[in-house]
Amino acid sequence: MKAILYIGHGTRSKKGAEEVKSFLNRVIERVDVPIQEISFLELTQPSIEEGFRRCVEKGASEITVVPIFLLAAGHIKEDIPNALSVLGEKYPEIQVHVRNPFGVQDEILDAIAELVRGAAGEVTSRDSLLIVGRGSSDLSIHIAFELIANGIQERLQTDQVSVCYLAAAEPRLEQGFEAVLEAGSGRVIVIPYLLFSGLLLAEINQMVRKKQTEDQDIICTGQLSRHRVIEDIVVGGFDKIR
Repeated sequence: MKAILYIGHGTRSKKGAEEVKSFLNRVIERVDVPIQEISFLELTQPSIEEGFRRCVEKGASEITVVPIFLLAAGHIKEDIPNALSVLGEKYPEIQVHVRNPFGVQDEILDAIAELVRGAAGEVTSRDSLLIVGRGSSDLSIHIAFELIANGIQERLQTDQVSVCYLAAAEPRLEQGFEAVLEAGSGRVIVIPYLLFSGLLLAEINQMVRKKQTEDQDIICTGQLSRHRVIEDIVVGGFDKIR
């Protein structure tokens, strides 16, 4: 019997964890596969091992693992494969297939442009866009954010698009803010490249409040899962496994 195991990152934020679970429950309602379980890599329960075990106990003989991650870095390349390797030894009779993270998709970039226009209206040449990533030392992440910045620039027809990171890469969040505030004279539109709310988004919002003044308008678009396209992307890959 076929099963799906969704893997979220996990968060210390109760609100963020409930948001992920609510998102995935909506996905589950739209996917015609008999066994579907939610799990998390860290910080939130149930764990990957628990979610996998539940699939097996419900009769799964084939499990498709769906990482709910935007880009491929250490969690995708090391942490999740390591966890699944241990489970593969424990349940050798189960076939396991792992889907890729979302990657840089036109549909996501289109959605970001819509989120920007929804939050800020039309973007003008005086506005600066600041994309904020989670951050990683993995070179592929920096290449991906270059593509993301170029794609957003093309869609919103503005030259002032820059990237900063919350951890593990430069420039960091405050440096990114300082650079765009120094270079620009218009609004700053902050785009958190994060799927869900949680402590990282709270950190961005705190920085927005810190830098906001009567003379400086800063707008934050919020998490990407606010747009329906993210749910549609997760659901859209399942026809081939039914």
